[in-house]
Amino acid sequence: MIRTVQLLRYLSDAPLRRRVTAATNKVESFNRFSQWIGFGNRGAIADNNLIEQEKAMKFNALLTNAVIFHNALDITEIVPRLLEEGWEIDPEGLAHISPYLTEHINRLGEYSTHGLGIQPEAYDPKPDVDFTPLREQDLTAAGLGQAA
Repeated sequence: MIRTVQLLRYLSDAPLRRRVTAATNKVESFNRFSQWIGFGNRGAIADNNLIEQEKAMKFNALLTNAVIFHNALDITEIVPRLLEEGWEIDPEGLAHISPYLTEHINRLGEYSTHGLGIQPEAYDPKPDVDFTPLREQDLTAAGLGQAA
């Protein structure tokens, strides 16, 4: 009965539908953002250990919240600068800016050793190790190193 009353209220109340839709959209945006952050292994948790699964989910939530916090700080720093430059910022428009921004984030990073002047050593396919004693020990252990 409670569900039916809520459903009828939802259907008859347009402002309520707008609020529910807005809240649903925010939750879905957060979930998409969280999945974007946790892109490793295509977002799948491959571990069967419940504790490891919980750790993976908590690490993803921590990282997601850290990026959201960073984005919010960036927005907070940029808005006063834009106002100083003469931009007109509508408070209602500003309220619609989402902290789930991803365009400025390079998830894979940029790694280069050229700036450090580091050059890898040439690959030597012949290691400087003598494996003869190990081979003789293995053959003896298998009973193959002795003459019949």
